[in-house]
Amino acid sequence: SQVENILTSNPALVKVLEDQGRHGLETGDHVTFSKVKGLDGMLNDSKTTFEVRVTGPFTFELVGVDSSQCSEPATQGYITQVKTPTTMSFKTYRESLTDHGELMMSDFAKFDRPPLLHLAYRALASYAESNDMEYPTPGDMTAAQAVLDIAKSMASDKILDSNTAADRIILHLASGSRSILSPMCATLGGIVGQEVLKACSGKFTPINGFFYFDADECLPDAPLPASDVSPTGSSRYDSTIAVFGKEAQQKLLDLNYFLIGAGAIGCEMLKNWAMMGVACGEKGKIHITDMDRIEKSNLSRQFLFRNSDINEFKSACGARAAKAMNPDMNITPYQEKVGADTEELFGDDFYDKLNGVCTALDNVEARLYVDQRCLFYQLPMLESGTLGTKGNTQVVIPNVTENYGATRDPPEKSIPVCTLKNFPNQIQHTLQWARDYFEGEFKQSAEDVNSYLSNPDYAESLSGQQSTKAETVMSIRKTLVDERPVSFEDCVVWARLKFEKLFNNQVRQLLFNFPEDQVTSQGTKFWSGSKRCPKPLVFDLSSKCEDANMRNHFDFIVAAANLRAHMFGIKGRTDEEYFVEVLQSVIVPDFTPVDGVKIASSEAEAKEESKAQSTGDMIESEVEAILEGLPKPGELAGFKLNPIEFDKDLDDHMLFVTACSNLRALNYAIPTEDTHRSRAIAGRIIPAIATTTALVTGLICLELYKIVGTSQKELKLDAYKNGFVNLAIPFMTLSEPTAPKTTKATLKGEEWNWTAWDCLAMNVGDITLDEFIQYFEKEYNLDVSMISHGVSILFSFFANKKKLAERRKMKMSEVVTSITKKELPANQLFLTFEIIANDLDTDEEVDIPYVKYRFR
Repeated sequence: SQVENILTSNPALVKVLEDQGRHGLETGDHVTFSKVKGLDGMLNDSKTTFEVRVTGPFTFELVGVDSSQCSEPATQGYITQVKTPTTMSFKTYRESLTDHGELMMSDFAKFDRPPLLHLAYRALASYAESNDMEYPTPGDMTAAQAVLDIAKSMASDKILDSNTAADRIILHLASGSRSILSPMCATLGGIVGQEVLKACSGKFTPINGFFYFDADECLPDAPLPASDVSPTGSSRYDSTIAVFGKEAQQKLLDLNYFLIGAGAIGCEMLKNWAMMGVACGEKGKIHITDMDRIEKSNLSRQFLFRNSDINEFKSACGARAAKAMNPDMNITPYQEKVGADTEELFGDDFYDKLNGVCTALDNVEARLYVDQRCLFYQLPMLESGTLGTKGNTQVVIPNVTENYGATRDPPEKSIPVCTLKNFPNQIQHTLQWARDYFEGEFKQSAEDVNSYLSNPDYAESLSGQQSTKAETVMSIRKTLVDERPVSFEDCVVWARLKFEKLFNNQVRQLLFNFPEDQVTSQGTKFWSGSKRCPKPLVFDLSSKCEDANMRNHFDFIVAAANLRAHMFGIKGRTDEEYFVEVLQSVIVPDFTPVDGVKIASSEAEAKEESKAQSTGDMIESEVEAILEGLPKPGELAGFKLNPIEFDKDLDDHMLFVTACSNLRALNYAIPTEDTHRSRAIAGRIIPAIATTTALVTGLICLELYKIVGTSQKELKLDAYKNGFVNLAIPFMTLSEPTAPKTTKATLKGEEWNWTAWDCLAMNVGDITLDEFIQYFEKEYNLDVSMISHGVSILFSFFANKKKLAERRKMKMSEVVTSITKKELPANQLFLTFEIIANDLDTDEEVDIPYVKYRFR
């Protein structure tokens, strides 16, 4: 959090910036302060911790701190929560067996389940001790009954008397006790792995006592007969058969699934599926797609990949690794993005053969697209995601649960343009600015030059870019003429002058426009709250920043000069002696502030400034004059620049971005970050750890068991589970999904409550528009007044009568192609139509779902 102000009061009252969100503290927490401006330096020691007493979501008091004698309040600063160590004590294992105490819950709908499972496992252990450490054979109901009898003899608190599911749970546990199921291993392994890390590191809160987890909704209502679960001794799937039976295992073998994403979750999912036998039968098939290639940073959490796989496609390597685990797996890798532009590949005929879809994606937009496909094709969707120690799972079942897109999180906030350009207050702002600068200086400028040199009609092509034409031609002139280097020394000089422009001159111009003591029209200080007053940097090759302990001045020059050299095909170097020698002879022009320079002080002003720039301050003749003054492409035959695409895994790229960001942070007194932390922020790396990934994929695969199902059990809504976990706290809760929302309609006098899963399916061939309208009159007693397809209106009562008469004779597919001007792909089987219609008897509009029209 950031300080908005700290009042001169007793105790000191802190208010945080509301646009940065709530402080998230609780009374008794401890915090430190840094970069605090005001309070006579009382909070200047960043190592001193203070206890807080929360007074509101954006305010808190500092216990025992009296700031009433300070001459001025604090107006800015940074707050960091300090986690104070706590000492935990635990019972011994022997003590806990007989007195388990409070047991951690995983499903609050089954509040009585943990004590029952504790009793069941004690009974099972007792049975094994009496039988040479052997557990019951699958399907041996005599042995299973013996375990139940032991449990009844141990139950002193009458837990079995009040639990109607107790007998079934214990019998199932006994019958399947020899089995090892990959999803359960992944689920519990993720939890156990995190507990081991807690013991080693002392970080996060360990589970106090026993934790029991079950997914008995997967199991048949009663234990299966021995003939169905007895092990063959030769099948790698004997464990699955022992629990779910041969029929369920065959269904797993014959599954056809589409796995979208081959990252951390995708890798873990493939491993589980290989162990479970998913798509390992003659009828089974897995399709996996991921357009990304393997990067070095992936190796810590995407365990199917090795160093030798770097730069290979994730989907191909993942498929190869899964087949190495189970050679019978039928899997086809793709490197295509799943979206509207790949529907010719992933179209009707593709989805028509699937049993379901599993997403392992890292963005909401792609998930929403896949969600719409699953709605349309009536396919289950298995969705999961992680964020550090946090994870979630969601199971989407046609006509049973709501779809993924039915409830959405609010969109992620973007950083205002004026904040990025002139008023940063967080390291995220300076890193985004540095990344944008990298893209413009080392990629876009080179691409503009290459486009000019390779396109004979370049001037004509600029006519479609009126808003950026002047900026583009000036960039080309600067890169190709004014600042074109011929030696590495020129690149060093260029880098030094860029330092002066970015971190000194621009700041001085900003302070010229908005002096440090400026007051707004409301009488408040301009430089207050989220607006931090900057200070120009004086170049010092030996300077080190306090927070990150980096030589940002030197690093910026080295990284910028070498990137510039690479762009122009010049050999670079990094030896410090050379840079010191060259920099001593660089002449830096004096800076004089310019009157009349407009700088946006708010987002509204930034938008106005952007509009003004889009109209163009430069007249057409000036643009043409610049183009005429450029070297002709023929004079530079063979010359080409190397555009540099930012890659967070390349150290020289990150050195520039980190140094550039830190220098800007130093301008604004923002705490700097080292390269490792900057890489995570600038690369937008979502922290993923193997323990959480294993846990969520295990939970998802348990839901897959339910979807596959058995003929012995029909599952309802409450059998499926969505999961929410945080391994750090630790916390885990499973809850039943939400049922789909219904819309009421009346068709032929009968009430119909339809959901997002419903549609009006038409499989009558490719009929004419006139026959289509008549179909709704006969089948649904509806008078159709409008038909649309996407954004195109195919039929409406107010349209031109002559055109309507022509269309009425055309087949529906022909109407679509004639209006959209697009041919229908050969693999497309369906068209969707939205209809507005009234009941023929009541003349009232009827709210109906979309029409799914099969024309092939």
